[in-house]
Order: sequence, then C-alpha cells, then structure tokens
Amino acid sequence: MPDKCFVGIDFGTSGARAMVIDEKGTLLAETRQTYGDDKSVEARAPSWKRALFGLFEDMPSELRSTVASIAIDGTSSTCMLMDEDSGELLTTPLMYNEACPEAAAMVAGFAPAGHTVTAGTSTLCKLVQWQKDGLIPDSGSPRLTHQADWLGYLLHQMPGVTDYNNALKLGYDPDPKIEAFPNWMLTEELAPVLPPKVVAPGEVVGAVAPAVAAELGLPEGAVVCGGTTDSIAAFLAAGVSRPGQAVTSLGSTLAIKLLSTKRLDDASSGIYSHRLDDMWLVGGASNTGGAVLRGLFSDAELKALSAEIDPAEDSGLDYYPLTAPGERFPVNDPNLQPRLEPRPPSDARCLHGVLESIARIEGMAFKMFEEQGASRLEEVYTAGGGAANAMWTTMRSRILGVKVAPSPQVEAAYGAAVLARKGILGSYL
Repeated sequence: MPDKCFVGIDFGTSGARAMVIDEKGTLLAETRQTYGDDKSVEARAPSWKRALFGLFEDMPSELRSTVASIAIDGTSSTCMLMDEDSGELLTTPLMYNEACPEAAAMVAGFAPAGHTVTAGTSTLCKLVQWQKDGLIPDSGSPRLTHQADWLGYLLHQMPGVTDYNNALKLGYDPDPKIEAFPNWMLTEELAPVLPPKVVAPGEVVGAVAPAVAAELGLPEGAVVCGGTTDSIAAFLAAGVSRPGQAVTSLGSTLAIKLLSTKRLDDASSGIYSHRLDDMWLVGGASNTGGAVLRGLFSDAELKALSAEIDPAEDSGLDYYPLTAPGERFPVNDPNLQPRLEPRPPSDARCLHGVLESIARIEGMAFKMFEEQGASRLEEVYTAGGGAANAMWTTMRSRILGVKVAPSPQVEAAYGAAVLARKGILGSYL
C-alpha cells in the first residue's frame, strides 16, 4: 500500500467516476456512481452530492486513509448560484449545453465580437440570464459557482474559488500577464457575483474540512486542488507534456487539442485556447465524426469492412461527412452541406472514403493551427471509440504525416488524478 495516493473525480453527463493513482501514475482503484433515476432539474445538484460522497465510500478504506490530494473536473459552463455565507444553492444548475439566447444578445452588446462568452451556452450568458430573470438577490452573498467548484466546496468548505479553465467561459482572461476578469464585464450588477479567487488547475485550494474528512475516512491534511473541465482532464490523461503533442477525440464528433507555446483565439474559425501552466491547449471541434459512421454502417459492418481496407492506399473519394448541414471547425459555415456522394458500389470503398475524409478534416485543423502560429504538430494521441480502429490509426498517420497512437489513458478521472498529484508533487509526470 502506498504512503500517499491521489484521487481524480470526473463528473460527466451521465455519471461520476473516481480514479486513485500513486506517485508513478499506477491505477490503484476506480469507483463509479450514477446520478439516479430522477432526471428533473431539481434533482441535479443533490444527485451530484450523493455521487461525490458515494465515490469515496466505495473506495477501499486502506486507500482512503492515504489520500494526499483530490481534484475534480466537471462539464464546461455547467454552473449555479449559491449563497456564499450559508452554502445554500440559489438556483438549480444550468447544464453545459443549455443555451440562453436572450442573454446572448445582451452579452453581445458589451463583450468583444467573437469572444467565447458570446456563445449562448457560455457561463456568462447563464449569469446574465439569472440577472435578467431577477434570480440574483440584492441581499446576502450570491456567488456564481461552476459544477467542479461546488463539488470541491462540499469537501473544503471554502466558497468563491474556481479555476482558470472553468472560468474561461465566464470571461476570465488566463493570460499570465493579466489573470483577471476584463473591465468590460465588471459592472455593478455582475462584479459582486464573480468568484473572487481563481486558481490554476492542480493548485492546492485547501484541506478537506475536518468534519467531511472524518465522515469520508480521509486523513487529516488531505487537500483539494483546483479542478478543470472534463475535456481538459481527458487531455491530461493522455500524458502529453511537450509542445506539438495533440489529442484527437474520435467520438460522435471530432474534437482536437494541441499543446502549444502560443495562444490562439479565433472565433470566426472556431478556435479557442485553454491555458495549461505556461503553455496553451489550442482546440476546436468539428461536427464530423462517429455519428456519421453510425448513420452509414453498423458496428459489425465497421469492423468487417475496415479489415478490407488498405490504409496505405488512397480511396480516390472526396467527402465532407456530416449528419446534417452546418460545420463549426475547421470550416465555420452553418450552411455547409454534407458531402457523401458519389457512393461507390463497394461498401468497403465507401467506408474508406469516409474515414479518409474525416482524417483530412483533422489534418486541415492542424494545418490551420500551424498557419496561425501554433506549435507544429509532432504526435497525436487518440481517445474515443475511433481509437480502437487500428487500420484508421495507420491511415490517419499517413495523412497527418506524424505518429498517431491510442491514448494510454482515456478517462477524464485519470487526468483529474494527474492534477491532484501535481498539487503535491509539482509535476504532471
């Protein structure tokens, strides 16, 4: 049994997962919790709290007694209002994908054009919506809190703390020379509600409150570290550490993150950057991906047809695989039409063309990053269901011109555990 271990917790869309690692990154234990059958808005926060405590209760007691640090990730821009003095929630949570179009129009009136906060699903739009609806009380100490912030608060009991990854869509500028909310959003109405303390992901926030530690069987002195978003935690799980390394997630859609020494933010192209210490995660997400494949072939067909494809050969087909009109990255065109014609008589050749075209879109993305000054692509790790297709991995390596391999770890909870370890040891590795 190790002298100390580190806990990472991922709160995803359908459930929560905890992973416990040692100093070398060896996985020691894993626990999971669902959110229960009640899917009502009112049940969201209570189900998260039950899941959080349940994750610890399901861990072996001998591991719990050696926990040195904990870090939590949550879905980006999932947030709520809480009273800082009492800890009581003032609103039900709004989820990452819930848009506030009326608030977005208001935010567009004072935020810079194309800023990430102008998206209707941004945290700032949710906050402005609550203001518009009169849900921010004039008395007390209302405070915006992200999902990961609130879950951390349940452990350390220190309100008003967030991390700069979660705070990005609230408007926080993580540039090392700035590290502040911009003046254009520090209005009389909004400024008092913003989190007063923004830490780096993995930075120690404080010790687990004594009563909570006793309830969960955690040692005195176990600390909670700054969290992050689920997508960044998944990136960290891959173990990337050098500029030019990237993680492509081949799930229902195609999501890309590249570790770069230069920050890129280009809303017109769907490019945004998250800070990671002294580097940047340059990213974008395309509407192409696995959802298109599932609309054309069954899982069994994908496996069988992939075995018939030579990844070294070109299909001769030029598609732009989408399930519906509209693309966001690397082509930002809400009217872009899917292109899946001509369809050859051979299903294997059709699949060849689709997989090749998705890989070319991936290549377009990395080329766009480099043209705008990001670090040059050197290596790609793959997460998501597409990582299991070895033939596609070989094909993508040919098209991208770099080594492509499955991610050694794919779970966001593992990435959160890496953050927790960093809080104590000072390094991701």
